[in-house]
Amino acid sequence: MLGLLLGIVSLAALAAAIPEKTSPTEFIQSGWEKLFPPPGNAEFLADNAKQSGVVQTKSGLQYQVIKAGKGPSPVATDTALVKYEGTLRDGTVFDANEQTPMPVGAVVPGFSEALQLMQKGGDYRVWIPSDLAYGESSPGDLVPSDSVLIFDVTLLDFISAEQMEELRQQMQAQGVPGGPPPAP
Repeated sequence: MLGLLLGIVSLAALAAAIPEKTSPTEFIQSGWEKLFPPPGNAEFLADNAKQSGVVQTKSGLQYQVIKAGKGPSPVATDTALVKYEGTLRDGTVFDANEQTPMPVGAVVPGFSEALQLMQKGGDYRVWIPSDLAYGESSPGDLVPSDSVLIFDVTLLDFISAEQMEELRQQMQAQGVPGGPPPAP
């Protein structure tokens, strides 16, 4: 009976100690992290580089080929059609898209480098160190500064800058918005 009473009192004390707008799980997690802080980015990436199948490039980008693609790889001037999900080290998803065009050379350097390693149809997991991502700046509330970004990426297809220009001209000729109006 005494044990039950002590358990109830302990639970009540714990509930009272939880700050407002904090779930019990978040409270326990923060306490755990105070006792056993997660590794820093450098330690995390050093440990990750030792994992089976993980390759680290000279720049520090890490990747793992989940499924190899076929054919040539895109270059910085190409536009890639990709499916991706971006997460932080804690598993928080900060961005995802099922199919989006991306100018290979106009994304963060680590993502650009990764795309240029892939072939059409390839699936990669990519770990982008902070200095190859957003560094000390933050692109928004979901990505803190100095974050390692983790992406699962599928290269669906890509086209060259010349092919993209031909498509743009065809669209203009057909009177698609952004092009000249059709002749009367």
